[in-house]
Amino acid sequence: MLCHKKGILCCKLHHALIRGMRVRKRPETLSSTRITSARFTHNSPNERIDESLIRNVGILAHIDAGKTTTTERMLYYAGRTETLGEVHHGTTVTDFLQQERERGITICSAAVCFDWKNHRINLLDTPGHIDFTMEVEQSLGAVDGTVIILDGSAGVEAQTVTVWGQANRHRLPSNGRTYEISPIKDDTTLERVRQRLEELIDLLSGMDDGLAQAIIDSDSMENIKLNIILDALRACTAKQLVVPVLLGSSYKNVGVQLLMDGILNFLPAANERNQIYDYFGKEFVGKVFKVMHDKQRGPISLIRAFRGTLKKNSKFITAAGNTETVQRIYEPLADEYREIDSFSAGNIGLCAGPKTTVTGDLVIANASALKSALKRIHKDNTGQPGAIQEDDSLFLTQKLGLQTTIPDAVYFCSIEPPSASQQTQLDKALGEIQREDPSLRVRFDEATGQTVLGGMGQLHLEIIKSRILSEYRIDADLGPLQIAYKEALVEPSYGERTAEKEIAGSKQYVQMAMTISPSDDPNEEQIVLDNSGEAQENLKLVRPRQMAFFRKGAVAALQRGPKLGGQLANCTVKLHALTIGKGTADTFIMATAAQCIGNILAQAKCRLLEPDMFLEIVTPIEYVTPILADLSRRRAIIEEVIAKGTDSKVIKVNAPLAELADYSTTLRIISSGTATVSMEPNGHSPLNDAEETLALQRSLGL
Repeated sequence: MLCHKKGILCCKLHHALIRGMRVRKRPETLSSTRITSARFTHNSPNERIDESLIRNVGILAHIDAGKTTTTERMLYYAGRTETLGEVHHGTTVTDFLQQERERGITICSAAVCFDWKNHRINLLDTPGHIDFTMEVEQSLGAVDGTVIILDGSAGVEAQTVTVWGQANRHRLPSNGRTYEISPIKDDTTLERVRQRLEELIDLLSGMDDGLAQAIIDSDSMENIKLNIILDALRACTAKQLVVPVLLGSSYKNVGVQLLMDGILNFLPAANERNQIYDYFGKEFVGKVFKVMHDKQRGPISLIRAFRGTLKKNSKFITAAGNTETVQRIYEPLADEYREIDSFSAGNIGLCAGPKTTVTGDLVIANASALKSALKRIHKDNTGQPGAIQEDDSLFLTQKLGLQTTIPDAVYFCSIEPPSASQQTQLDKALGEIQREDPSLRVRFDEATGQTVLGGMGQLHLEIIKSRILSEYRIDADLGPLQIAYKEALVEPSYGERTAEKEIAGSKQYVQMAMTISPSDDPNEEQIVLDNSGEAQENLKLVRPRQMAFFRKGAVAALQRGPKLGGQLANCTVKLHALTIGKGTADTFIMATAAQCIGNILAQAKCRLLEPDMFLEIVTPIEYVTPILADLSRRRAIIEEVIAKGTDSKVIKVNAPLAELADYSTTLRIISSGTATVSMEPNGHSPLNDAEETLALQRSLGL
């Protein structure tokens, strides 16, 4: 089936091509789509593979739609595994964490590779639960296309829409399945399929010049060769004009090989994207898309190579300037480790040895390669040769799209070790887990003397606690879950600070003045400089490095508001004056900036913002009225109620997170267990005075 991106046309595709063309007796054109159960020999791990034969693919879906089951079938049919792993038996390759096998869900994305029809497929199996959406976001930076699995009995679910949007932000073609099928049985059906094929060709010819020219040359749509149609489909998929839809059942082992063929036929090869990395020539350049920790091997960085080759025992640098040594390289197969000597452009390698790499890091062969690439990028973007005038890492981030957007936490809780003697071990465990999972927020609350965790949901924080126990043998205690409110300034507030101190015989001096103001634009810079003449005379004397440390201190201080310690939302710090004495340490500048902002906020008027959730409820029609009545008591806004089939309705709702405690249980009671709900974060809304008082009382335990 082919879905036009604008929703204009849906028509049968693969059965038309496979069965219809077979009736026309052109078997020589069917080799790329014929299903076969033949096994393929896995390439030697050190063999260099042409980039045009590599497909880097992420597999996405709503929870329980069948991502991991599909991955297991692919590995089996490709000959990578000898038995079929099953989620309900806890025997899958990619769900290897104890918590994944106990709960039957994917928590961490896992990379596997296998060969199929003389091609290499690097596949990333990703979580479907909204609490682990950061895992999906990280993985998409390493792939060139996506397979989206839809559950035929449930249709398009809320998290499916979320991951589809993530794929679109990364400009990745999507490939999936639907739940209708019409096999060809007689001449009448065959004729109908031929008509659909002609409609398909007609649609594609309006989007692909090569197919249009072929039709003109042959003066007919009947004699167009299959490879020309496939080329047109592939080109239009890569441009995100169409989405091929394949049919099958992974659980019943139907159509998986056809899906694997579709990955080869329709999704981009490794060398067909990411041309920005051509600036690095043949030098190695890659991107860290995940970090995990192994008890024996230490931290493992999963790296996608874009250009060049990375070898065992070689060194690379990060864009931030850190030098790392690669002690060992492993081929990706979830938690199994098969050592290899190197991996080249287009492929994925698991690297042991790097100590400081984090998700999103650009890694380059050496400083000379980075400097040369920066000059080329700068020249092409400005038309001027020479050195970069701005911060190199920021410049690379902007040009190479390395920004890692970390979602806001919606819940937080305290965490404490069973004894004070295990505090250091707990801190180490949290540091390692946070390096793997950037969506986990860890901070020390000076007011309470506790370590505080922020997460994407209750399940997210429960999994963290479980991992600390199973992997680090620390039976930590979690405090009660608290909602992660944000705080917003009501009006501008001015303040200044002068700090003087002598440290180790060196006099430290910083004086600064600034105004913190509410902002209507969430994309506005947090730190800006006063552009008045008087201010510029003062600020031009501040060195770039000193200004960078001021910014670090300011940004850190904005993470804690005066009411509940929530992050300050949509505000701007305007710096009017900054005077720094000779010999003043950078850390003293950073600390003074944080103290100044803290003092201003303590006197400022702020309001709480509560997190909202978007809910999609599917229910039989007879329960719509009581469900709506219950939602009205939860300060919910009903956005839409639409029909789903003849017997069900879909209710789309925006509701405060504070009103949704145990909502799934309540919904099951109201609907006698027949309704389902999925939810995801949907921004923040200001509280009125009465609601804010209640929120403060709940949070402070009053």
